[in-house]
Amino acid sequence: MKKKILSLVLASVLALSLVTGCGSTEEATTEITTVATTEATTEAVATETEAKETVKATKGQDRAGNEVIIPNKVDRIISMAPSTTRFLIDIGVADKIVAIDTNSYAYLDQLPADVQQFDMMAPDNEALIALNPDIIFTSGMSNAGGEDVYQSARDAGICVFDIPSSKSFDDISQDLVAIGNAVHANNATTEIVNEFNSQVAELKAIGETITTKKKVLFEISLPSADYPSIYTFGSGTYLDEMLTTIGAENVTGDQEGWISISEEEAIAMNPDVIITNVNYVDDPVGVIKSSTGWQNVTAIRNGAVYYIDADASNQPNNHVIDATIQMAKLIYPDAFADFGDPFATAGDAE
Repeated sequence: MKKKILSLVLASVLALSLVTGCGSTEEATTEITTVATTEATTEAVATETEAKETVKATKGQDRAGNEVIIPNKVDRIISMAPSTTRFLIDIGVADKIVAIDTNSYAYLDQLPADVQQFDMMAPDNEALIALNPDIIFTSGMSNAGGEDVYQSARDAGICVFDIPSSKSFDDISQDLVAIGNAVHANNATTEIVNEFNSQVAELKAIGETITTKKKVLFEISLPSADYPSIYTFGSGTYLDEMLTTIGAENVTGDQEGWISISEEEAIAMNPDVIITNVNYVDDPVGVIKSSTGWQNVTAIRNGAVYYIDADASNQPNNHVIDATIQMAKLIYPDAFADFGDPFATAGDAE
């Protein structure tokens, strides 16, 4: 560009020498200045345009550590995990959600009427891409088979933001911040995350004062003829942290991750309390209390079998704190009496 301006200047100087007798030096100088200024302005505008193009998206990382290009304006969101869907609603961007996974059906009444639903494990990538989303949020569940089922969407240039299964309260807190940043809802996210962290700290402070710890068995599934094992968890899971935070002892805490145990093993552990979040039978508490061979278990003898909210405990987002408070009040009602019941109805609260 500089060479072009210089050539124009030299040509104008030559013209000036040829027309000295029929025009003034001042007029020629004005012409040179005008040409040079016009070229410089054009270059500046081009540079500014390039800069605007550059800032349409920002490089970053998703929670799995993958490099992603995050759009600087997000108006169309696809959420392929109920935990993410609920949090997106909480931070006020429900109107931007164009599609969800089928497990997010519980939140349909809070979403646009035309929102579409997809199987998170086997999504129709062609249909997803046709929705022209700015970002797709996925979870560790989607990659459980070892295959990236959203590769076609990635290849199409869509920002696919993966959030692996959270193992702790800290993981959840970081997940929420990452989601909020990705959709540019930082203020609402900060408020929710600060409240979440504050409540975790309060619960932990009380939990540390409890000296006589109750042994708790948490049943995520009930044994049946087809599946005689009990699905539960050990250390390194956010559900285990829910128990230890409130001063309870997980009877399977000496194991790690998500595990299955037999009924015989569970009975031998003799838990003081049994918690379940099973919602696929009408009365899970009644089923557990009436189970054959369990009559001598301390929790059964004392009637200390409780149900806690399935969505709040199963979905790793800010609402796990609601499930933690609910569990704390059931296991240690006196110690956590000052915490309000997060699932109390308006009538119960009066």
